[in-house]
Amino acid sequence: METLLTAIDSYCERTGPEIWSEPLNAVSNLAFILAGLWGLREVRRHRAGAFAEVLAWWVIAIGVGSALFHTFANVLTVWMDVVPIAVFTLALTVFNLRRFVGLSRPATLFAFVAFYAVAAVLTAALPDGVREASNGTSGYLPAFLALAFFGVLLVLRGHPAGWYDLAAAAIFVVSAAFRSVDAALCEALPIGTHFLWHLLNGLMLGVLLASVARYGRPGGSPAADRVPAAA
Repeated sequence: METLLTAIDSYCERTGPEIWSEPLNAVSNLAFILAGLWGLREVRRHRAGAFAEVLAWWVIAIGVGSALFHTFANVLTVWMDVVPIAVFTLALTVFNLRRFVGLSRPATLFAFVAFYAVAAVLTAALPDGVREASNGTSGYLPAFLALAFFGVLLVLRGHPAGWYDLAAAAIFVVSAAFRSVDAALCEALPIGTHFLWHLLNGLMLGVLLASVARYGRPGGSPAADRVPAAA
């Protein structure tokens, strides 16, 4: 019978149900914590507001939750891992719609629901073989689609934040590849590759927080941020 303390063995590095059986996977979550702390400093320095500061704290929460899962690896801690990631993804989408695209609250709600409805359909339509081959990484497709979609949209609108989203999407492709091959390379590489997913995603979130800090001030003028002042 499964309980909240039932052990989970999902990644190559784990050698058993004991605590600290995934040292690299656990310690590599420092990448998220460092990205969040750096982002927090940048958000405050650029006076990007409370919403931006919450996003930075949430990146830290991602690191803490993932570290707990990879240290204890059970049914309870897996929720500490996945929930902060999901909440951050949704919150960043709202931030993009409100601060970068400049939609009103009703329009933001409509666009948010429409986007994730489409993303959910596309994710559900993936063949089972893709899910298996990706080691479950295909579940992150909505997050990737959000980065790519807003990146292209904002670049087309001349907003510099779009380039940050596109850079983050490119980093995500590489990190997702490392997550996907973790099990396949296990025999040849016992430490696995999941820790590289953490390190690269820490970098990715740092890029996104840089965008949030520099271009996400409440009530700020995107045009003023994009065009250097005349000498």
